[in-house]
Amino acid sequence: MIKTKIFVGLILFISTVTIAQEPLVFQKVTIQPGSKSHFKIPVVVEKDSTFIPVTVFHGSKAGPTLGITAGVHGYEYPPILAAQRLNEEIEPEQLSGTVILVQIANVPAFLGRSPFVNPIDGKNLNRSFPGDEKGSITQRIAHIITTEVIAKSDFFVDMHAGDAPEDLYSYNAWYQSEALPEVSKKGREMALAMGFDYSIIFDIPKERLQKPSIYCSQEAFHRKIPSVDIECGRLGIPGEIETQQIVQGMMSLLTHLDMWSSNSKPNSITPKIIAKRSTVKSKSTGFFYTEKKAGDLVKRDEFIGYITDFFGNKLEDVTASESGIILYMIGTPPINKNDTVMNIGLLP
Repeated sequence: MIKTKIFVGLILFISTVTIAQEPLVFQKVTIQPGSKSHFKIPVVVEKDSTFIPVTVFHGSKAGPTLGITAGVHGYEYPPILAAQRLNEEIEPEQLSGTVILVQIANVPAFLGRSPFVNPIDGKNLNRSFPGDEKGSITQRIAHIITTEVIAKSDFFVDMHAGDAPEDLYSYNAWYQSEALPEVSKKGREMALAMGFDYSIIFDIPKERLQKPSIYCSQEAFHRKIPSVDIECGRLGIPGEIETQQIVQGMMSLLTHLDMWSSNSKPNSITPKIIAKRSTVKSKSTGFFYTEKKAGDLVKRDEFIGYITDFFGNKLEDVTASESGIILYMIGTPPINKNDTVMNIGLLP
């Protein structure tokens, strides 16, 4: 009986002991528990060069690794500013686990004020994953993020906003596939914990998992890592409200993952979940006129705007393809044939 009590007591004692955190080696640098380190990872292709600024927060206690990317598109400012704020918010001494934060994935696009693409090679970083270590500079950036951040993560978040011409209503999204039910479930729980009004389902067919990911966060999902996208911000504006919403969402996620203890009230928002979306494409090139904005509700076949030629002559009326909420849309006059005029989320 005494031996049994001792054994039970020992088990209870072990269960209450915090697992010690080991030092972490990143880019050949040893990071001690309860500290953070900044890195500028060089990317060089012949005469062209850039770097990827990365901050690693190595918690004082053991736990999972969360990978975060901001600035995959360098003109999407709220996520980039939110990444700067997370430097102040995340204190490694209070962290369980590790956060690998890419401050700006696409520095040339950021410094060059270039929407969508890297001005050095004209490629879209968010169409370049998993990358190529011997490819163009954008492909090499994607390869480094894949191998140094995504592959080392247990959970992953890619933070975006509406680029220069994109009016956007803030939401987040998670990847799911019937081929990866447990990973999908964890991704859903991550998204719902972040406090956005709307959460989108990115449903991935089983056969799609056998092809190159193309997208940053989808690369994580292909590697069986629960992953979430944030879309928060509009028209390339460095909005304070959107920046703070991203920061709060990320801190809520850290709390959800048991990586952070917070005295604030847990997120109480139950988002509306959107499983299907519909895209409206333009049939003409010229000027797009509309009074609609992201977040507006529309009905199927409702008039939403019109397109003129370069002399003001109307070329076409544009109507809604389905009923729902405008998640994002063209928010500036230039329009090209086959451009996405708007993306409509179908409400349940």
